[in-house]
Amino acid sequence: MKKFILIFLFSAQVISAQSVRKYSNEFLNIGVDAAAFGMSKAVVATSSDVNSNYWNPAGLVNINDYQGAIMHANYFEGIAKYDYVAFAMPVDDKSAVGISIIRFGVDDILNTTQLIDNEGNIDYNNISLFSAVDYALNLSYARKLSVEGLNLGLNTKIVRRIIGDFATSWGFGLDAAVQFEKNDWKYGLMLRDITTTFNSWSIDETEFEKIQNSIPDQNQELPETNEITLPKAQLGIARKFNISKQFNLLSEIDLNMRFTKTNDIISSDFVSIDPALGFQLDYTDIVYLRAGVGNFQKELQFDNTEETSFQPNFGVGFKYKGIQVDYALTNIGSVGSALYSNVFSIKVDFENLK
Repeated sequence: MKKFILIFLFSAQVISAQSVRKYSNEFLNIGVDAAAFGMSKAVVATSSDVNSNYWNPAGLVNINDYQGAIMHANYFEGIAKYDYVAFAMPVDDKSAVGISIIRFGVDDILNTTQLIDNEGNIDYNNISLFSAVDYALNLSYARKLSVEGLNLGLNTKIVRRIIGDFATSWGFGLDAAVQFEKNDWKYGLMLRDITTTFNSWSIDETEFEKIQNSIPDQNQELPETNEITLPKAQLGIARKFNISKQFNLLSEIDLNMRFTKTNDIISSDFVSIDPALGFQLDYTDIVYLRAGVGNFQKELQFDNTEETSFQPNFGVGFKYKGIQVDYALTNIGSVGSALYSNVFSIKVDFENLK
């Protein structure tokens, strides 16, 4: 078990230099806000509150006062914790700013590099604990442009990743986004990592030497220390329909694009596209019922045939005097039908609390 734990840690977390890692900083693709999860994350065109920090910073121009949000979710049946907190406020009638922090971590991992001493004796007192934690700080700015209905948003992203005493990294990147509304239709485009987010790792050679000594003839070379996150895009179109005086239906379809070949339902060497469809039915903008479907993937079966899988999502919400509580039943990592999570989030709008 010691061997497999160590191999997993350094093959999954420590990166190869001079090559582009297609799936670096994947924790930043999980998403935030239970309301968005309930709609299968199809919200890039309609996001218009504090959570636009993540989904589309251009939507921040729609807030009129201070807003805050928090979210917590468990990953891999509680092995990992995923937390998010955000704040946003208007600067004037044409611009707004926001800040958010994401933490994704696995705590209390057993460090068994010193379990067996030089004489081959096992000493359980030498086992220690460490954490593998990823942090992301988002600083957002949004502004209304001179074209009516057109808004622009920018994110500055600072990424901090820590693997116990073994390795740490700093990363930096930028996102850009727009929203446009005309004739009751809403459009959104979010471009993530437009500068190819860069991470630079620092590896503790003393700790790495312990790993070299614990597993003879394996992990003998010091891992390289640079990684690059490729750009991604999310394009959405949405409309809200008035069903009656009390009921409204919001629907949105998004195209999630990676500029590489994947198992997405639409895939090529240039771009791969994963569509997502989300719905929100509200009663007088107080009670919400949400559903969505996304993560369409082509899966290779044992008989070498391909089948298409997808992920359904469900959510509910309630808002009262500026406080909104949302719940979603979803797979926050999109990595298997057996790993559904219960996600809760709270949003506070100080305008309605006054």
